[in-house]
Amino acid sequence: MDNIQLLGYVGALIVGLILGLIGGGGSILTVPLLVYLLGYNPVIATAYSLFVVGTSSLVGTYQKYKKGLVDFKTGLAFSFPSFLAVYLSRRYLVHDIPETLFRLDDYMITKDIAIMVFFSIIMLLASISMIKNSKNNVSTHHKQPYYKTFIQGIVIGTITGIIGAGGGFLYVPALVLWANIPMKKAVGTSLVIVAINSLIGFIGDVLTIEIEWVFLLTFTFISIIGIVLGVFLSKFISGGKLKKGFGVFTLLMAIYIIYNEIS
Repeated sequence: MDNIQLLGYVGALIVGLILGLIGGGGSILTVPLLVYLLGYNPVIATAYSLFVVGTSSLVGTYQKYKKGLVDFKTGLAFSFPSFLAVYLSRRYLVHDIPETLFRLDDYMITKDIAIMVFFSIIMLLASISMIKNSKNNVSTHHKQPYYKTFIQGIVIGTITGIIGAGGGFLYVPALVLWANIPMKKAVGTSLVIVAINSLIGFIGDVLTIEIEWVFLLTFTFISIIGIVLGVFLSKFISGGKLKKGFGVFTLLMAIYIIYNEIS
């Protein structure tokens, strides 16, 4: 094992720690880690990220369920349209994007650049959400008609399918604002959706790319260790301060990705 791969596994542990500590957010580190540190192209990196995030979220779901913080009925209602969108986007949309999109004078916009820039934009939105001082209030909104949930699930599922992230930072506010679920239960419920969507999206990739299973399973196992450790440490660390700090880090990471891709 070389030093770069060792650092990658340390990164996997950190990803799990963040997921365990704040219930989300760690997944958006997986793709940059795989692309910039370990040298995978964005299509493979987003595929691997889906597997890591999906498997890790299964562990997180079980831990939240033991605490009574999972609403399976609502989670499955969001999951159905979402996993359809994730699977179709991974099976067809991502792999059918042309390798070269267009040129600006001597500058070529490639598929890999477009995916990473789109990913960084989602990271920017996620970082703003984490930095903002949002309190764990219960929404006063009434539950919406299911057709709206279906449309929202399709949109969020397509976005998360393209960027290879779990999408918890999108599902949590959706569950609070539209499904009228308290914040803590929304975090647990979002893990159900993330687990289903990510693993089904990954199935779409298995049919089109070659998977390095030894590396992927090792990386995922280390992330799961991180989650278990993170859940334990969350009893002693302020989640609000940690979430804001991670939001700032995510913001800086997003700016770096944009700069790196367009420079």
